[in-house]
Amino acid sequence: MAQTASLWNLFLVFAKVGTFSVGGGYAMLPLVEGELVKRGWISETDCDELIVLAQSAPGLLAVNMAIFTGHKIKGLRGSIVSALGATLPSLIIIVLIAMFFTEFKENEYVIRFFQCVRPAAIAPILVPAIRMAKSGCKSWWTWLIAIASLLCVAFLQVSPIWIILVTISVAVSVSL
Repeated sequence: MAQTASLWNLFLVFAKVGTFSVGGGYAMLPLVEGELVKRGWISETDCDELIVLAQSAPGLLAVNMAIFTGHKIKGLRGSIVSALGATLPSLIIIVLIAMFFTEFKENEYVIRFFQCVRPAAIAPILVPAIRMAKSGCKSWWTWLIAIASLLCVAFLQVSPIWIILVTISVAVSVSL
């Protein structure tokens, strides 16, 4: 059953996502999708389209996703409220860390906490990547491009910009 998408509810959803997603923009994607689809505010297809749109725009993925999703649901005010919800928790957390981290940065428990959080952040980043690969790679050659791109970026430290430029060039050449 769909819940009402008030501006306050939109803010709360993105504040929740902004608070509990560790690992950056890609880590938040499953949380955003789960929250918004569960509430009936957008469909899974809409969510996939919003992810692609957010990735293609300059800026932070998490903020772009909040802005585009907020706009789809509630227009300009939804964009503003969603962006505030997504960024305010991080801002508050960073300010608190800046205020107190110097006192605790050598603390054994703090060090262990960050050592445990790093690997836990991998899964939320991989889930949307795998999902997008499944939906975007429809043939053997698209899988080949995706895997070759991954290997080039991960192991050869090739800039993703070069991968994108080469892919666009090949796509234009093939389509002519």
